[in-house]
Amino acid sequence: MSDGFLAYIGWLLQIFGYLIVARALSSWLPDARRHPIVQLLFQITDPVMIPASRIIPRIGMIDLSPMIVILILFTVSDRLRAG
Repeated sequence: MSDGFLAYIGWLLQIFGYLIVARALSSWLPDARRHPIVQLLFQITDPVMIPASRIIPRIGMIDLSPMIVILILFTVSDRLRAG
């Protein structure tokens, strides 16, 4: 594959990581789930976050799956963009 294509995929993964950060931050706001933009954000990120939440156990009431998914996405993104 060309380096440009891999860099593009890395860029998309990084954007997806930022969407997961926004999703995690929106959970701190009590009425955020009713907002259409937040609902769209959940629809976009659910295909990755729901399986990750099933695999990665919670620690009490803290869900670590967003942090782990973000770390994986950013690591893969950096490696793809570095070439």
